[in-house]
Amino acid sequence: MVFTIATTKSFTYRFSLLPPKIHFKSLHTITVTAMTTSSSSSRQPRTSNGGGGEGLITSQEWQRWGPISQVPSIVNDVIQDLKMLEKNIDAHMVFGGIGGKLKGDFRVQEDKKHRATYEALGDSEKKFQFFSARQIACRLLGSRDYLCQKCWLPQEDCMCSKVKPSTLKHNLRFWVYMHPKDFLRQNNTGKLLWQVFGVEAATLCIFGIPEDEELMWNAFKLAGKNRVWCLYPNQNTLQESLLIFNDESPTELDGTELKIKSDETLNFILLDGTWSNSAAMLKRLKDQAKLVWGDEDLPCITLSTGASAMHKLRPQPSWDRTCTAAAAIGLLSELQGLPKFSSCGLDEQAEAVEDAVVVLLEALTARRVRMGRSITRKQRHNNDIC
Repeated sequence: MVFTIATTKSFTYRFSLLPPKIHFKSLHTITVTAMTTSSSSSRQPRTSNGGGGEGLITSQEWQRWGPISQVPSIVNDVIQDLKMLEKNIDAHMVFGGIGGKLKGDFRVQEDKKHRATYEALGDSEKKFQFFSARQIACRLLGSRDYLCQKCWLPQEDCMCSKVKPSTLKHNLRFWVYMHPKDFLRQNNTGKLLWQVFGVEAATLCIFGIPEDEELMWNAFKLAGKNRVWCLYPNQNTLQESLLIFNDESPTELDGTELKIKSDETLNFILLDGTWSNSAAMLKRLKDQAKLVWGDEDLPCITLSTGASAMHKLRPQPSWDRTCTAAAAIGLLSELQGLPKFSSCGLDEQAEAVEDAVVVLLEALTARRVRMGRSITRKQRHNNDIC
């Protein structure tokens, strides 16, 4: 059974601010020691560290950043083009700012080149894959020797030692379907799932990267459509609640232990991107579902969960929408509340993710204080949310 958690303008999680089962640790418990000097490495532009193989990404490096697929060939094609442009114009790639974007004269020349390449691609799918690969390539090159490959924070702020691993039990699996613009984003929360549960239980799949999407859909084909769900409640989609798990199939209770057949893994797809980007991500899932199963209407699951502590640092369109990690917490907690899952200990796994969210919040807050930046959430929501 596969669940999908999405994030778009039409995608609306309805949350109570004081959920009955999930209580995020109070922000007042977070203690931050402000430093008088900010890190120079966080403010200064960074030149690309090519590494071995003319700067190409090896499978080992690729997988250290989170994916389990082989390194995408199209990403290395983009990197080769970038390195060639360096030689042709006798200028180094320089990265800086949010997302590690290209800077300076090289950015101007590269922008012209990549736009010409994009326009020359007649096929819309090839254009889309090129867009995704360029985003990933630039972020990888700009993050080498700067970000921790596990937590995606600057190495001086690495939080890995504070994250406690847990085991996602009973044949549950998360798929973090991530937009390329969220890849290596420091305040991304989807990464916490594989930090806590491991990459086999919480697998990263990047939107528009063929190797990742093929791996994910191969798993879905094996599971079958009846074990694939999309957590995307909105007025234009057929909605179901988690009460569907109260029927007798495909699981059954034997005493106090839940038994799930080995080929009936419950797969939860979490769409990890901005609210505006997730509409395209959901459409891509539906289009692929139609190709695989002849029907684009993926069943949607409705959740009722709590607002995330991360709203303080990463603004959402409204307080009734939340980050990827908080949605996963809500899903685990609501499953735990059902009779068939009551003895599975999913509440403990939900708490493990919640603890990781707080660790990330502390690390980001400490960094912002050190750099002299605001730690308060901008008021972006309004009273006219559909």
